[in-house]
Amino acid sequence: MSVDARGQMVLPKELREKANFGPDQKLALVSWSQGSELCCLTLQRAEDLAEMVRRTYGPLLSTAIRGK
Repeated sequence: MSVDARGQMVLPKELREKANFGPDQKLALVSWSQGSELCCLTLQRAEDLAEMVRRTYGPLLSTAIRGK
């Protein structure tokens, strides 16, 4: 995989097929740092990440809103 002058990357077809990423599908790039170094990157379907955030933070936000 390479990065072009505009910073765009193309995932190889075999990787897209293995990950079941379809055309025009929105992906989220999640990164982790260790100290000042970037150590890990992962791609997830944006809708899957959004659902995880809703499940995790939804109950906390509901409690905070009711508490006001």
